[in-house]
Amino acid sequence: MSRGGTPVARGSIAAAAAVHALLLSIGSAGYGYHRDELYFRMLPPRWSYLDQPPLAPFLARLTTHLADEPWALRIPATLASTLAVVLLALLTHRLGGGIAAQRLAAWGYAVAAFPLMLGHLLLTSTIDLPILLGVVLMVVKAVDGQPKSWLAAGVLAGAAAYNRLLVVALLASLVAGLLALGPRATLRMPWPWLGALAALVVAAPQIAYQAGHDWPQLRMGQALSENNASEVRILILPMLLVMLGPPLVWIWVRGFRWLLDRERRHRFGFLAVGFGAFLIFALATGAQPHYPVHLLSVLYAAGCVPVGARLGAGLGGWRWAILANGLVSVVLALPVVPATRLGATPLPQISQLVGDQVGWERYVEQVATAYRRAGDADILTSNYGEAGAVARFGPAYGLPAPVSGHNALADLTMPTRDRVLVVGGAWRDLAPAFARCERVGELDNGVDVDNEEQGEELTLCTGRTRPWADLWPHLAHLD
Repeated sequence: MSRGGTPVARGSIAAAAAVHALLLSIGSAGYGYHRDELYFRMLPPRWSYLDQPPLAPFLARLTTHLADEPWALRIPATLASTLAVVLLALLTHRLGGGIAAQRLAAWGYAVAAFPLMLGHLLLTSTIDLPILLGVVLMVVKAVDGQPKSWLAAGVLAGAAAYNRLLVVALLASLVAGLLALGPRATLRMPWPWLGALAALVVAAPQIAYQAGHDWPQLRMGQALSENNASEVRILILPMLLVMLGPPLVWIWVRGFRWLLDRERRHRFGFLAVGFGAFLIFALATGAQPHYPVHLLSVLYAAGCVPVGARLGAGLGGWRWAILANGLVSVVLALPVVPATRLGATPLPQISQLVGDQVGWERYVEQVATAYRRAGDADILTSNYGEAGAVARFGPAYGLPAPVSGHNALADLTMPTRDRVLVVGGAWRDLAPAFARCERVGELDNGVDVDNEEQGEELTLCTGRTRPWADLWPHLAHLD
């Protein structure tokens, strides 16, 4: 497979992907489940859910047939992130990068913080990694002499709808780039429209679900924006500087400029404009700060072309920059620091992903202690992480299935008893409808890691005065 006489650096790409997969595999058993992983594994099969499409929960449930452990659940994450390393290097090749450029792209991305952080956990964003890069690669091929690749882009975009509808914003950004800089002729061909039709056909069941349920993905996006927008808008720009790693900033900045150089702006410049449009979308919606990093990776792939052209056959001084960046990224993304010492480091503050993997089984043990004292009661959790932890570890302690009003769980469960053991702050919303709410414990992970659950109350509410059918709509919330 080559383009214009430039071969694909198969050996280097395969080696970088293998090292990436090895790092993730070694780190997959550290700490514990992430809150999203606990949530995904407890969701029953559905075409979709209030807060997201079905793909990530499906993969999580699938791995439980192998082993109901974090390392098994993270196998799809490792595969997805490893595939993203390969696709990014192939994108560099497609943009004209030689052997050195492809090596720089593959090795730099393989040990960058963003793919390692997401590849370590089974998150919705992890599945986005290869799908969104695949869509971009197919669009680049389509506008650069292989117009039938619009069909492949459409099929991938349709598949992406089963993971997250972010692909719509991605494609809209790329089309905005094409309209701004060209090549506009590609949009006058039948192939992009056939690709759009293919996307609609593949995504039809998901679109039907969304339309039939009042577009819950849009409501979820609005809820994220309302709850997170101010913080997200502050974090987006710093994240662009650190998520691939400071040593690689110069390369993606160079890629942005290279794409807009006069000799290629009407060929590949749409990628730079698309990144700008996607960044504006992320700032305007304020939903998640990491969304623009997906197209930032594309700028990095582009920057590797001119940088690699100066390197000859090797990586030169970039070898040491990549190694240093990789060492920092591994510490940030993988369970290198023992959990017992984690609380004394800044890692949980730097990355919420780290703190959200600590303490779940210990928390459930504390819930079980309070439950035995409370007697016959429902267990109501304030968020889906707590619910997922009780669902995973609770049976060993004789706990009933939890109920929660958070996201999709609000449609799946509802309390029935007059006594409720409340995990977290939801008791404040319940207190007016109960004769008594008494604090009976507190969550403590035992390693002083400051995460969302640390220090949360365990509260027993008794003497319900209003029916649950009236109370439950006020406890249901998206976030």
